[in-house]
Amino acid sequence: MAHSFPDIEKEAMGLPAGDRARLAVRLLDSLEEAAESPEEIEKLWLAEAERRFQELREGVAQGIPAQEVFAELRAKRERP
Repeated sequence: MAHSFPDIEKEAMGLPAGDRARLAVRLLDSLEEAAESPEEIEKLWLAEAERRFQELREGVAQGIPAQEVFAELRAKRERP
């Protein structure tokens, strides 16, 4: 008998925190199995980092100071 997503979610949310954490890890692991290999992911991230660095050097993109980024994140976190 197949269960609906809301039923599974409700049951999972009723689990103790440790069990929910283990379930979350297993679910994430199952997604990673279908993803690229670690080597491919590393290549993709390196290409992305190089692209971003080149955009900064060419003036196409501008960096944001870390203080601003963290201040914005703190402000978002404090909002109800």
